[in-house]
Amino acid sequence: DEEMPLADHIEEMMSRLGIVFLVGGVALLLAFPAADQTINYLWNAHIPGAATIADRRPRLYGPLELVLTELKVAGLAGLIVGLPVFVYQSYRFMRPGLYPTERRYYLAAVPTSLVLAFVGVAFAHFVVLPAIFLYFTSYTTGTALVAFGLKETFNLILLLMGYMAIVFQIPLFIMLGIMMGLVTRVWLQEKRLLFWGAFAGLAFLVSPDPTGMAPIIIAATMITLFEGTLALLRWTGN
Repeated sequence: DEEMPLADHIEEMMSRLGIVFLVGGVALLLAFPAADQTINYLWNAHIPGAATIADRRPRLYGPLELVLTELKVAGLAGLIVGLPVFVYQSYRFMRPGLYPTERRYYLAAVPTSLVLAFVGVAFAHFVVLPAIFLYFTSYTTGTALVAFGLKETFNLILLLMGYMAIVFQIPLFIMLGIMMGLVTRVWLQEKRLLFWGAFAGLAFLVSPDPTGMAPIIIAATMITLFEGTLALLRWTGN
């Protein structure tokens, strides 16, 4: 093995991050032409009665809101595609210091990361967002007329979808950490309360929902994934 200077390590790291951003940018550009149809689909799917109630159609409060929202929608595709690319590029960066078995673990993580990202987005689409918007529209009934702004509403939709794509990487990171000897299942179990607190803090820090509904769902999802992975490892004896 040859020891590389710190400057060379930083240069390599920046070049590999550049590849990640390049691939994510290409995915964004390819998804942008269909962003308008995606916005309409997501709006009708998540806002109760949006397809038939005129008051629940999106409101524009700025001239650039629609274009910026289309860019954000296309950016979600860039995030999903960029996640496995990030895992692979981090593998290439650390490859010289990995044993052959660890290299196999990391390579297997690339397609797994993509699958978990899609599962996370689907979970947000079919479970989290319908529950949140049903709550929003129900608790204001009889109190005020809800007007959904395009920018604010899609900030919540896309943030939760992107966040769930990252949150669902938790089982993968746990498995990689254990397989590579960085942590053990017993150590993770002993420190579970610290992880629970970190999950709750991250959920309330990132979510833009002031009612607390979205952070609670996100934190519960993170804790369930964490505990479910440990339970699976305990059950299999690995």
